[in-house]
Amino acid sequence: MSAKIYRPAKTAMQSGKAKTHLWVLEFDQESPRTIDPMMGYTSSSDTRQQVKLTFETAELAVAYAERNGIEYRVIAPKDATRKSLSYTDNFRFNRMQPWTH
Repeated sequence: MSAKIYRPAKTAMQSGKAKTHLWVLEFDQESPRTIDPMMGYTSSSDTRQQVKLTFETAELAVAYAERNGIEYRVIAPKDATRKSLSYTDNFRFNRMQPWTH
């Protein structure tokens, strides 16, 4: 039984950063998924794959994994390198880059 511990990235659908400050412990897939021949549903006998545990810090997640004998790997978060600009910066008098259109 192995798991990964990570901090989820910001969703691309919204500009907010909700649920990105928590750390998640997610179990790895142990048995392959199968396709039901009649209905076409994908299913698995591994129910731990559906479990996602959230923690306030990475240390709490690591402590939980060690306490319960779970092999784990920690994936460090990558912070965004994009600097945030406001719409009004496009019309500043002392703008550094010239207009392109």
